Amino acid sequence: MKYIFIILFFSSTTIQAIGFEWGKTGHRTTGAIAEQYLSRKAKREIDKLLDGQSLALVSTFADEIKSDQKYRSFGSWHYVNIPFDKTYDTHAKSDRGDVIQGVTKCVEIIKNENSTKEEKAFYLKMLVHFIGDLHQPLHTGIGEDKGGNDFQVQWFRDGTNLHRVWDTQMIEHYNMSYSELATTMPRLSKKQVSLLQEGTVLDWVEDSRMLVKDIYKNTKVGEKLGYKYMYQYFDPLRSQLQKGGIRLAGLLNELFG
Repeated sequence: MKYIFIILFFSSTTIQAIGFEWGKTGHRTTGAIAEQYLSRKAKREIDKLLDGQSLALVSTFADEIKSDQKYRSFGSWHYVNIPFDKTYDTHAKSDRGDVIQGVTKCVEIIKNENSTKEEKAFYLKMLVHFIGDLHQPLHTGIGEDKGGNDFQVQWFRDGTNLHRVWDTQMIEHYNMSYSELATTMPRLSKKQVSLLQEGTVLDWVEDSRMLVKDIYKNTKVGEKLGYKYMYQYFDPLRSQLQKGGIRLAGLLNELFG
């Protein structure tokens, strides 16, 4: 029993430690939504590069490779930390890179005619993930609490942190698969889709930062979160998933369409 307890304790703490981005369901939802808005040409080119794998399937690739030491340098590409009184341009950049630099590098490799198919496929998978990450608002949070990972709260009486609530716990509580989430998003007009796809990656980060500022304004350390929090924030969370998918599709249409 002693050894079983140790194993269970280690496993639970490990799971908490690695939950630094949209959970699998969130990423797959964004990938599945993106597929709804791809041009025919973009679909064909992406299908060739990924050998038929869906964007939903490859959306978690950047997390899956974290256990491999040779990919350790990509770790900081999953987020960007910016003080609330600063902007990306006025705040010192990380020497290790960030999600904005990560997206830029992925686009650069994919557009380069000299890149091999393997290189383009790798960076396409990473790009799908990073666009998802930058729409998880806590990935555009502040460094003081590691994007909400050190912001302790309770979720239906269970101890957790703010980042994990937004990563997985609200999505899990809603109890829908990624395909159900993707197909039940609000219907948008072509004009609304076009407006969402406007701007740069930096503009999209600033959009996420507007939400994260609201989250910090309305959430207290140690607070017991539950039904009221779901009512207040699950629609904004769904909106972020939808924005991520639509914007990812727009970017891929530019690259391949």
